[in-house]
Amino acid sequence: MNALHPEILLVTPPYHSGVVESAGSWMPLGLVYVAGALRKAGFGVVLYDAMTRFDTLEQVRETVRREQPDAVFVSCITATVLDGIEVCRVAKEEFPEVLTVLGNSHPTFMYDEILGKFPEVDIIVRGEGEIAAVELMNAWRAKADLNLVSGIAFRQDGRVVATPGQGFITDLDALEPAWDLVAWNEYSYRPKPGSTLAVVSSSRGCKQHCRFCSQRLFWKESWRGVSAEKFVGELELLRDRHGVDVAMIADEIPSYDAERWEKILDLLIEREVGTSLLLETRVDDILRDEALLPKYRRAGIEHIYVGVESVNQATLDLFKKDAKVEEGKRSIELINAHDIVSETSFVMGMPNETEEDMSRTIELAKFYDPDMAFFLAITPWPYADLFEEVKDHIAVWDYRKYNLVEPVIKPDAMTLDDVKRNLLRGFREFYGNKMKSIKTMPPWKQEFMKSLMKLLMEHSYLKDQMAELRGQMPDMESR
Repeated sequence: MNALHPEILLVTPPYHSGVVESAGSWMPLGLVYVAGALRKAGFGVVLYDAMTRFDTLEQVRETVRREQPDAVFVSCITATVLDGIEVCRVAKEEFPEVLTVLGNSHPTFMYDEILGKFPEVDIIVRGEGEIAAVELMNAWRAKADLNLVSGIAFRQDGRVVATPGQGFITDLDALEPAWDLVAWNEYSYRPKPGSTLAVVSSSRGCKQHCRFCSQRLFWKESWRGVSAEKFVGELELLRDRHGVDVAMIADEIPSYDAERWEKILDLLIEREVGTSLLLETRVDDILRDEALLPKYRRAGIEHIYVGVESVNQATLDLFKKDAKVEEGKRSIELINAHDIVSETSFVMGMPNETEEDMSRTIELAKFYDPDMAFFLAITPWPYADLFEEVKDHIAVWDYRKYNLVEPVIKPDAMTLDDVKRNLLRGFREFYGNKMKSIKTMPPWKQEFMKSLMKLLMEHSYLKDQMAELRGQMPDMESR
């Protein structure tokens, strides 16, 4: 390595499941924040989104060879962790002395398994990454004792050592994401041809108690918000400096603080930011904000995902969703009534489910009538609360299949193929029914839905199922 090359290469694994990439290309926001912290501390950084580029592992190798980094950081969730480990292996083959580091949700909780099985991984960053990454690199460069670095795990004397966790960053306004390192031409929202898409964050944390999810565990059921002024100012910067006209708010619950959230809406309206916003929020926050929903639309919010998850109250209670079935339906009705695209998901494949249960879910999904519905396989993250309850029904242990698309739990009365067939049937029947109402939608939403259907038919793992509906789609061939 020499001074002509970056010291740290931040990488996304070259993994694909045919789900999120069907709607667009999504920048790795966590790495953008870590890049900003490392650069502020004086390190040279390159951001390499191998996932978005659809690069192969050999192309990853060529990039490592060209950049000659001193350290490679890879961000991994459960589905991508094995490919992330492959990135570390390739880096070590090219430069045996390179420091290889994994971070994000799966490594945070499964560090013992990773470090015990995969010698190509040197260090795990556990939890929030900005401070830990800087402290780690400072210690590694100085050849200091890694036990003094908080929030990491590593091998020492033949065993895995985990240092005490980092405290959460209290002042999120002080963070400086490295927006200038982003290859903006690579990020677009497919329903809006020619758009430039950003992923942004207005808060960190989750106060919900869902037993199947990783986020409340990762954030330890805490929540912190960026100030309204800082967040809206960042959207203006992205618009003016990088041409961003669509932004997905990546927060789990951006509207948790009602007063702050309304201030964000007011500033977006007052300053005429004009960016189209996509977000996820809670069912009960939509119900709380019923009177504010006209502001949502005026502020630029065009698309809202709410996590209904199930039409069975017993299942919602098992998941600890803290929600009622009728509340989920009402939240979707409110979103639709305010000319915003509504999206939700229905989780299927629990151990006690039958084909009749799945048919009921599909029919009720039509009754709920969101604009978009996704039928997902229940996935037992190996560190989530639900894991212990369903582990005897886990039939697939390949983490690459833990992507919400491939069933990995076998219900008592069904095969995995049965589950997958019913998931695909859900999509086919839901969107077949949805086509009947497209012409009743506002003109802009009609165009959105036509674009969506075309994307599902041509760019997603659903294309074989959805292709059967092509003849039913209004004006599909003209798009």
